[in-house]
Amino acid sequence: MKKYHFLFFFIFLVISMQAQVTKIRGKVTDVNTSEAIPFVNVYLVGTTVGTTTDFDGNYYFETREKADSIAVSFIGYERQSQAIKLNRYQEINFSLRSNDFQLDEVVVVAGENPADILMRKVIDRKKTNRNNQLESYQCEVYNKIQFDANNFDEKLKSKRLLKQFDFVFNYIDTSTVNGKTYLPVFISETLSDLYVKKNPDKKVEHIKAAKGSGIENPTIAQFMGNLYQEVDVYENHIPIFEKNFVSPLADFTFGYYRFYLIDSAFLENQWCYKLMFKPRRKQELTFTGSLWIHDTTYAVKKLEFDAANDANINFINDLSIRQEFKQLENKYWFMVLDYMVADFTLTDENKRLPGFYGQRTTTYKDFLLNQPRDDAFYNQTMNVTIDESSMKQSREYWEENRHLELTAKEDGIYTMIDSIERVPIFRTYSDAVYTFIYGYLPYGKVEIGPLNKLVSFNSVEGHRFRIGGRTSTLFSENLRLDGHLAYALRDQQIKYGAGIYYTFAKNPLRAAGISFKYDMEQLGSSFNAFSEDNLIGSLFRRQPADKLNLTGEFRFYYDHEWFIGLSNRFELLHRELFPVGNFQLKTYTPEGDSITHNSLITTELAIEGRFAYREKVVIRTFDRINLGTPFPVVNFRYSFGVPGLINGEYRYHRIQAGVSHWFNTGSFGWSKFIVEGGRVFGEVPFPLLVLHPGNETFVFDEYAFNLMNYYEFISDRYASIYYTHHFDGFFFNRVPLFRKLKWREVLFVKGLVGTISDKNLQLNELPKATFMLDKPYFEAGAGIENIFKIIRVDGVWRLSHNDNAGSSPFAIFVSLQFTF
Repeated sequence: MKKYHFLFFFIFLVISMQAQVTKIRGKVTDVNTSEAIPFVNVYLVGTTVGTTTDFDGNYYFETREKADSIAVSFIGYERQSQAIKLNRYQEINFSLRSNDFQLDEVVVVAGENPADILMRKVIDRKKTNRNNQLESYQCEVYNKIQFDANNFDEKLKSKRLLKQFDFVFNYIDTSTVNGKTYLPVFISETLSDLYVKKNPDKKVEHIKAAKGSGIENPTIAQFMGNLYQEVDVYENHIPIFEKNFVSPLADFTFGYYRFYLIDSAFLENQWCYKLMFKPRRKQELTFTGSLWIHDTTYAVKKLEFDAANDANINFINDLSIRQEFKQLENKYWFMVLDYMVADFTLTDENKRLPGFYGQRTTTYKDFLLNQPRDDAFYNQTMNVTIDESSMKQSREYWEENRHLELTAKEDGIYTMIDSIERVPIFRTYSDAVYTFIYGYLPYGKVEIGPLNKLVSFNSVEGHRFRIGGRTSTLFSENLRLDGHLAYALRDQQIKYGAGIYYTFAKNPLRAAGISFKYDMEQLGSSFNAFSEDNLIGSLFRRQPADKLNLTGEFRFYYDHEWFIGLSNRFELLHRELFPVGNFQLKTYTPEGDSITHNSLITTELAIEGRFAYREKVVIRTFDRINLGTPFPVVNFRYSFGVPGLINGEYRYHRIQAGVSHWFNTGSFGWSKFIVEGGRVFGEVPFPLLVLHPGNETFVFDEYAFNLMNYYEFISDRYASIYYTHHFDGFFFNRVPLFRKLKWREVLFVKGLVGTISDKNLQLNELPKATFMLDKPYFEAGAGIENIFKIIRVDGVWRLSHNDNAGSSPFAIFVSLQFTF
C-alpha cells in the first residue's frame, strides 16, 4: 500500500510544479496627492516581462517567468520595488514619491501630436501590413476556449444549494483583469491546419484534434475553431458580440480616439514605439489600451485593448483583447497570439452577483508562405472539415502538440466536470435551467411541455387545456417522438397531434418526419407568431380570436442538406379545413350558384430550398443554432395541388421566394431587409390563396404586418418588403439622460403590393374582414430597445387603407429580446 501512497505523492508533486502562473495586479498612485499615475513602467526585475499602467493607474499581467521582485519607474518619481510570491495571485500597489531636481529651461513650440503623426503612417501602411501582396500561406492553429464561473466568495460557498459541490472550490483562481475569484467549469481545445489564399481571400481549416470537458460532439469543436472568432485590428470596425467596435486603426480613428506616445523599446530585437489611446466621447463602442508599433514598417507588433467601461453593450462588464505579431522573411507580419476574455454578468450594478468569464486563446505557428494548393482545394463546399479521429487523440498527443501548456487547474477541469455530473442534485439544477430556456420539463426519457401551452383562451374554444411532450436524447439521439392532447370547455372537443422525426445523418443533415394533427389553426399568421394555444398570445390580444379554423393535417417530409448552407425539403401535405364558429366557406359556380363547403380538402407535393452561403451553425442533436452569414439568405417553396390524390379536390401551383440579409453599417448600427414575392396559379377557394400575415396581439412580430388584421388582404400574386435599422444608441448616447439608461433607437418600414385575379374573385365569397389591395399597404414604426436590457417598445403607424373597418392608425407593441 505504501507504494501507492508514494505514487499519489509523486503525481501530485509533478502536477503542482507544471505550468504554474504568477498573477499580479495593482495600482500606482502619487504618495502626496493619492492621484493615479498613468503610463508608469511596471516590470519583473531581471526579466523582460512588463507592462504599463493605464489611464487610471491600474496594471495587471500573468507570467510563467521566475523573478523575486516587481519594480515601477516613471520620469519625475523615485523607482520602487517590492518582493513577489511566485505561482499565485497577488495585489501589489505602489505609492510613488517625486524626485526633487531642477530642470533647465524648456521652450515648447506648438505642433502636431507625435502620436498622431505615427498613427497616420500606421494607417497609410495598413494594406501592406495586412499581407495583401502575399499569394498564400498555411499554418497550424491551436485554439483554447474556457468558461469560468466568477465572484465565488465565502458566502456563496456556504449556500445550501452548493453543499454537495464543495469539492469544486479547490479549483478556484483569481483574475488579474478585475480581481474577481473564478471557478473553471469548462474547457475545450482544438488543433487545426489553416490554409489561406489571397486575392480573393479563401480559407480552409482542417481540425485534426479536438477535446472538451463534457463534450463529445465534434461539430461544437467546429464552432470553436479559429475561423469563427477572428479579431482583425486593421479593419475599420471590429465585430464583437454582434456589436461594431471602432478599431483604433480605423481610417477615421482620430474622430474617436486620442493617442499618446509614451515609450520606445526593443521587442524581440525590433525597435518599437508604444502608444496609448482612449476614447474621445463617452459610451461609444470603443476601446482603451496600448499599441506597440514597429519603427520602420509601422506594423502592429503588440496590442492590448480593453472595451471602454461605459460602452453601450449588455451583460459584459469587462472585455480585453491581447494580440502579438511576428515578422516573417523580413517582410510579412503574422499574428502569433490572439487572446480575448469577457466578463459576463446579468447586471452592471451588483458586482457581487455571480457571472462567468469566457476566455479564448489562439496561437499560430509553422507558417508556410507562397506555396498554394490547387484552386479546387480552396473551393470546397465545406470551409471547415473535421478529422474523424479528432475527438479520440490521446493525452500524450495533446501534451506533445498543444502550443501552450495547461496550468494544473486547467488540466483538472476535465476531472472536476466528471465529478460534478455524478452528484445527484446536479441533474435537478440542470433540468431547471433547461426548462427555463426551452419550456420543456425533463422527466427521464421524456420532456413535458411546452409549459406555456398548458392553459390558454380564445373566442371559439373558450378555456383550453393541453398536455404534451416529446422524447429526450436519453430515449434516442436519432429518433424523436412528440404528441399532445387538448380539450376546450366551449366547443367540448378533443384535439390532438403527434409526430415522428428521425435523423439518418447530422452533418450534412439527412432526416425524415411524419406528423398529423386535428386542432385549431389561425390562417394568415406568420411563422414567427405566437400559436393559437399560447398563453402569452391569449393575454395580449388586440382583437378577439374569432377567426380560427379546425384543421386535420397529415405531413410527410424528407430533409436533405447538400452542405451547410444549402438544403432542400421534399414534402407530401394533406389537409382538411373545417370552418368553425360564424365562419363560412362559400364558392360560386360559373352560373352564379353558391356552394357552402363543410370542409376543404387538399393534397399537395412541395419542394423547399434554402441557400445561405458560408453560414455558420452549431449542430445539436435535433436542431441547430444558427450563427448567421455575411451573405444574403435565399428561400423558396414550390407546391403543386394534386386533385384526386388522397381525396384532394383542387389543382393549383404555388410558388413563393424571398431574400433576407443582415449587415453592419459601421458606427451607425446595423440593418436588415426581407424581400418576398409569390404567385398562385389556378382557381381555388381563398384559404389556398396568399393570406398576408397580420397580427392581432400587442406583441411585436417582425415577420408580420403588425397593424393588419387576419384575412384583411388576400392575393394570388404579391410582393412585399421589410427594412429595419438598429442605431444601437448612436443618437441617444449623445443625450446625457438616455446615455445613462443605455436605450437604443430602431426604425422600420414595411410595404405590400398584391392583386387577386377576376376568376378567383368570381369564385370566392371573401370574408367580411377582407378588403381589396387596390393600392400599396404601408406601415412604419419607431422603437426604443434595450429598456432594462430586455424590453423593446414600438410605436407603429398604419400609412394606408385606414378607411377599412376595424383598422387602427396607430398602436404600441411590446416584445422581449436578449441581445448584447
